[in-house]
Amino acid sequence: MMPTRSRVLVVVPCGKAKVWDANPAAGPTAAKDAYTGTPFKVNREYAERFGDAWVVLSAKYGFIRPDELIPGSYDVTFKSRSRRPIPIITLQQQVGDRALDRYGDIVGLGGKEYRAAVEAAFTASNVRVRFPFAGLALGQTMSAIQKELAQARPEAPQIDDSHCSETLR
Repeated sequence: MMPTRSRVLVVVPCGKAKVWDANPAAGPTAAKDAYTGTPFKVNREYAERFGDAWVVLSAKYGFIRPDELIPGSYDVTFKSRSRRPIPIITLQQQVGDRALDRYGDIVGLGGKEYRAAVEAAFTASNVRVRFPFAGLALGQTMSAIQKELAQARPEAPQIDDSHCSETLR
């Protein structure tokens, strides 16, 4: 019997840039489309490529599935307690309520504040939480993720032309 591969959930941090910045009348928007900054887009691509599933970690709403609607713009971050980010106890409840702990491997992306929130949220769960880009500055993280994405791209098929005897002139 083959060993079962642990399912991977990637946690992508929300972003400051949002669709409502350019289009205030956008209305409720799916989380996957609500955040428009380059870091979010790069992290989303990583999550879609390497995860079995992914969620956004919003400092206002907590763990959000990509298709869940965000009602409108907000400015809340884990970096500033005065902006009243979602409490850790609520994140812990969401882990159970949304069955995020059914994944054996949690990959967290984002800066130290988001890493701390992810670690605290999964502290009571029997899952492996890892942060492959921890300790890197934002620019270094984006470069490292883009390198991983480039290495994971399927190679162009090799054409075997050994059976061709004609040459083009």
